Amino acid sequence: MRREQLEHVLRAASQIADDPDVVVIGSQSILAAIPEDLLPLEATASMEVDVAFFDDSDNQKSDRVDGAIGELSPFHEMYGYYAQGVSVSTATLPPGWRDRLVLVESQSTRPGRGYALDPHDCVVSKLVAGREKDHAFSNALIETGLIDPTTIAARIDTLDVDPRVMERLKRWIRTYTSSEQRASERHTPGSS
Repeated sequence: MRREQLEHVLRAASQIADDPDVVVIGSQSILAAIPEDLLPLEATASMEVDVAFFDDSDNQKSDRVDGAIGELSPFHEMYGYYAQGVSVSTATLPPGWRDRLVLVESQSTRPGRGYALDPHDCVVSKLVAGREKDHAFSNALIETGLIDPTTIAARIDTLDVDPRVMERLKRWIRTYTSSEQRASERHTPGSS
């Protein structure tokens, strides 16, 4: 997916829901903070934009979006990408995530604007979901240096999740924080 496609989905979703504020929950929120030409293929491979709304306790807005421009809709068939209407509570996110949202607003999003997850919060939510595609997404962002594993580790520590999920997350992040620490020690004067 490209940023212009994300903006198109935001414009359409805001019109369908009659709500200018669209929250981008899934992987394509990464396009709000990092230019697409810097992103690895694993980060832009999805053709689905998970959208939610702050004021949608009964999911009527997200359901309308899903029905109008969701998977297998005429919109999807015409453009090759689509929106999936979800609830803001769909993703497990670290405390303070709303304060870190990245604004996506341009002529192409009007009358709407997007509020996309901070890249680190996005990766944390993907790791909690734990699917193979989520790990590929997260691994690629860390391996290209676009995401800081220390920030991910700190945000993981703030989560309120099942202890088994927490252990899985900590095992995953140790792979990166341990190798980062070893690399740092190799480049520190006086280390062996």
